[in-house]
Amino acid sequence: MFDRLKSDIRCVLERDPAARSGFEVFLCYPGFHAVRNHRFAHFLYTHGFRFSARLVSELSRFFTGVEIHPGAVIGKKLFIDHGMGVVIGETTVIGDNVTLYQGVTLGGTGKESGKRHPNIGSNVMVASGARVLGPITVGDYAKIGSGAVVLRDVPPYATVVGVPGRVVKIAGCPHTADGSPACRPDEKDISRIKDCPSMNMPPKSKDPIDLDQVNLPDPIEMELTRLRSRLAALEKALEQQTKKE
Repeated sequence: MFDRLKSDIRCVLERDPAARSGFEVFLCYPGFHAVRNHRFAHFLYTHGFRFSARLVSELSRFFTGVEIHPGAVIGKKLFIDHGMGVVIGETTVIGDNVTLYQGVTLGGTGKESGKRHPNIGSNVMVASGARVLGPITVGDYAKIGSGAVVLRDVPPYATVVGVPGRVVKIAGCPHTADGSPACRPDEKDISRIKDCPSMNMPPKSKDPIDLDQVNLPDPIEMELTRLRSRLAALEKALEQQTKKE
């Protein structure tokens, strides 16, 4: 019990530069309070005290602004930053070391019964205002950009942006709108690949949990880059053909 409490506090200190001490986290962080309240509510829920569990979760929502159904399964070190408006549905399963920002919804798409909420892998970051809906799976180390609406499975190490959400990067290699790599991920020197979007990306952090919400590939810009390259090639071919004639 105390080990889980310490790990929940430690994850906030590791991921929030505004957190100054474990004592401050314990007293002043609503996301931390919501997670701790959920662990108690989930214990009640799994032991048959369904009404008491819902009562605890509703009181927690009132005081923290975070709504977590007591049936949701949450792993170790969940960090909910500025948790106001976060919603986590009943059949949601969340792995370890997951980070959720304000306004995130892990919800369903209708009135289906049974499994109707997403499975979130470990070391996943879901940015502000994102919606992950339905019984889909988000793979380990994935990133969901701000405001994205994700309705399909997300592979591990992928980055998703847009409405509807599209994979724009997998394991460091940007992907275009049609899902094909914008460059060769096995290429040792990306500077040899003309117009590779990776050249403008900042170096990766050593932290296995990537919390960068800004430096994400732009699928529209990548598609325009491909079109410009193709247009330049066609113009060159046309020029050569004209000279031959």
